[in-house]
Amino acid sequence: MGELTMPRQPAAQSHRPRVVIVGGGFAGLHAAKSLALLPVDVTLIDRRNHHTFQPLLYQVALAVLSPADIAQPIRSILRKQSNTQVLMDEVTGIDVQTRQVALASGTQLGYDYLILATGATHSYFGRDDWAPFAPGLKTIEDAIEIRRRVLLAFELAERQMQEQGWHPPLNFVVIGGGPTGVELAGAIIDIARLYMHHDFRHIDPAKARVLLLEGSPRILAAYPQDLSAKAEDQLTRLGVEVRTGTQVTGVGPGWVEAGGQRIDAVVTLWAAGVQASPLGKLLGAPLDHRGCVVVDDSLNPPGLPEVFVLGDLAHIQQDGRQVPGVAQPAMQMGDHVGRVIAADLAHHPRPAFRYFDKGDMATIGRMAAVAKVEWPFKAHWSGLPAWITWLTVHIWFLIGFRNRLSVFAAWIWTYFTFTRGARLITGDQHLPGWPGPVTSSPEKGSGAKP
Repeated sequence: MGELTMPRQPAAQSHRPRVVIVGGGFAGLHAAKSLALLPVDVTLIDRRNHHTFQPLLYQVALAVLSPADIAQPIRSILRKQSNTQVLMDEVTGIDVQTRQVALASGTQLGYDYLILATGATHSYFGRDDWAPFAPGLKTIEDAIEIRRRVLLAFELAERQMQEQGWHPPLNFVVIGGGPTGVELAGAIIDIARLYMHHDFRHIDPAKARVLLLEGSPRILAAYPQDLSAKAEDQLTRLGVEVRTGTQVTGVGPGWVEAGGQRIDAVVTLWAAGVQASPLGKLLGAPLDHRGCVVVDDSLNPPGLPEVFVLGDLAHIQQDGRQVPGVAQPAMQMGDHVGRVIAADLAHHPRPAFRYFDKGDMATIGRMAAVAKVEWPFKAHWSGLPAWITWLTVHIWFLIGFRNRLSVFAAWIWTYFTFTRGARLITGDQHLPGWPGPVTSSPEKGSGAKP
């Protein structure tokens, strides 16, 4: 493939500077939009052709929404920006000396400014052998796999109950008590007790157990202590068994070892840790323990003023604390890059990035949530008010008018009819650790309908 090279001083050249953005998540898209009116040429590269609204991934995983409800083609989002092109490709190398990025297709693409916004992936803390037995949730593919496993557990139990007269206990184990773990645990118990109750003839889905395991003393550790306690109380009232201070020491097909106990699990889900995208290592810049690139208040690694690192991939300190790797700061970082490049083009000093915290929220189940509101006023909410706030905010930030309408319609339909329209199982009918046909019933109860 041909090689495209660029001069080293974008603001002093007569040509239009080229800005290469790697990653089509919240940070990457906001960066692209912030450059729409500037005299630059933008190339956004992502290995997928769509942007995923990650805060609602768990609702795809638990059959509330379909993938198309929370995803939209990147080209459609940026189609009105005449200075922007989109490449579906993957970056395999970065040469900061010559300002080149190497793509999997073989192309060498030059840049004047490089924006890395490739996010994070699962971290199994050195035990990657657990991954096949405990999938995490970062992509649409992850969500579909989790949906397959959760729904398949009920189907296999129904089939085995009919054929053998028993089935293994329907224990669902969620490892990690952060927002994703809390949302998954609450959604599974909702499915079992509210939405599947009348769908089966031989099993009682309401007898399913959902266990949430957290190694630290409390769930939602990043939230204020009062909201953490309210979240645990709401989960317990829904029927989730919350076990804090419980370290997971082993994960295998159909079981989890935690707190010195072996727990049978028809489905195990991982929500315990994340690590930064490996792309940050290619810069040769300082990294933190999660692989995040340490950046200054202009979002640049040391000595690389033409490179910006955003979102989950960036480690930036503010007021003695690290800016969290969630959607809100990622969007603000993307917007800030546009202001920095505009300042460069005008030969003005670069503005410093300052994260404006509007609050955090996590949904727990039907009409249950917690919210820490920081703007336009300060408040701690739980229960129905927090749930309505969560619903409103997430619909508002969905990209695309069609997505907002379809998600709102799906939620209203689910709320009033207690049915879920995305309960599709795709792929094979295998669950790790599911017992094969037997000739006798075990001693434990099966959760059969009376």
